[in-house]
Amino acid sequence: MTTARRVHHSYREYLELLELSSVKLEYCDGEIDAMAGGTPTHADLGASDLTTFPDVTVVYGERSTASIDRNAVVNPTLLVEVASSSTEGYDRGEKLSHYKQIASLVAVLIISHRRRQVTVVERSSHGWQQREARAGETVVIESLSLSLSVDELYAGVELDPSA
Repeated sequence: MTTARRVHHSYREYLELLELSSVKLEYCDGEIDAMAGGTPTHADLGASDLTTFPDVTVVYGERSTASIDRNAVVNPTLLVEVASSSTEGYDRGEKLSHYKQIASLVAVLIISHRRRQVTVVERSSHGWQQREARAGETVVIESLSLSLSVDELYAGVELDPSA
């Protein structure tokens, strides 16, 4: 019987691999995984030992980066993830749990790939609150003075409900 052995990588090893990689890599608790989508500027979620590539990172005010990684944003205000068949469970589960540990973070938007629907996960005085905005509705994040039409967000996008 063969057993798989997990290798624990340091953050410096991750940065070295990322520099050489033609794909984005995500780092969490010493494990490195290849990721799809997003941009080179990523959020360093030091509070939870996760480095990831949100599809969109918004910072209110001046952007701060990690001393060990000049591309790692450490003070995101709003993060946006576009879910896919392969990432939806992770985006709504473990990754979201890590995101909620970021002190500067006000909200996370998870955009569905199956239907015209945006999940809003927003920090409030009572903790984290979650709600859905569907076709014909508007995503509102009052603390950020943000209002976004779900219909406009999905304009020109053909969804595959079977995905």
